[in-house]
Amino acid sequence: MLDRRRFLSAAIAATAYAQTPASNVLKPRVLKQGDTVGLITPSTFVSDPDDIETAARTMDYFGLKVKWGKNVKKRTGYLGGSIEERVSDLHAMFADPQVKGIFCIRGGYGSAQLLPAIDYDLIRRNPKIFIGYSDITALHLAIGKKTGLVTFHGPVALSGFSDYTQKFYKKALFEATPIGSVTNPLETNKLRPKHKLRTVRPGTARGRLVGGNLTLIATTMGSPYEIETAGRILFVEDVGEEPYSMDRMLTQLRIAGKLEKAAGIVFGECAGCTSNKYDPSFTNSFTLGEVVDEILGKLKIPVLSGLTIGHTEDQLTLPEGVIAFLDADKGELVIEESATIA
Repeated sequence: MLDRRRFLSAAIAATAYAQTPASNVLKPRVLKQGDTVGLITPSTFVSDPDDIETAARTMDYFGLKVKWGKNVKKRTGYLGGSIEERVSDLHAMFADPQVKGIFCIRGGYGSAQLLPAIDYDLIRRNPKIFIGYSDITALHLAIGKKTGLVTFHGPVALSGFSDYTQKFYKKALFEATPIGSVTNPLETNKLRPKHKLRTVRPGTARGRLVGGNLTLIATTMGSPYEIETAGRILFVEDVGEEPYSMDRMLTQLRIAGKLEKAAGIVFGECAGCTSNKYDPSFTNSFTLGEVVDEILGKLKIPVLSGLTIGHTEDQLTLPEGVIAFLDADKGELVIEESATIA
């Protein structure tokens, strides 16, 4: 019976893989030591000179030269400039032949505002590495859908960059080969692991990788930029959301058919996703784990929970749009396809 289930799982995965087109996938060139990269603030402002220095030091550490967006340090309320100013910096970096990659200094809020104003033909004509996470998810979804460009869900310039984070950052951006197997860091205390991996639904699946921050995925639903999950490996992460809020967003994806159509799902860490306040109507709140089991655990596809994606000290860099293989039983995601070209 077990062999039959595994056979059916493999057959379903193969079918999903066959249904994920490769013709529109556009890959950027790999980065090299000494390349110039553009730093921009498409979401929340960054005006603190210490933060600017940290971003510059980070790029120097990885052997990269910096070109600052013209509107970096600008502040319009909680945003890094007006929509026009932030789009202008994005366009300028894609258009500049000297710039080999585009790095977001931070996330925050506001990137979804830019989507209707972006020149996607410009991006398609000038493919290059684009990286960020959290609020930057809106840009990943839109750019991927409108241009086919492989982008990178990974650290912003102000991220913490543990040794583990650096390892996968370098493999993703500086090597024109598949990243290969990614799983959580080795635990120093196996009895009380720092990062808890859990198989929610067993099995394996193969498909193109897509996803990001759950809040931004939900925000873009019903728009021209909403996520496409059919036959794909969907990954999601978030931070500071209470279980009922995560329930609401996952339910939105469920009733929109986005979960059941996926080949497999990776649910990343969700720091601070607990009930944070006393409210008599929520005294018997579900935990996040219960929400995950209730919604994702009832799907008929493999689901892995706890991979170090997004808002976590040890952070993976995941290329969106390439073929990946999920083994929920082993707690492993394998990036099988190169995300860059030499």
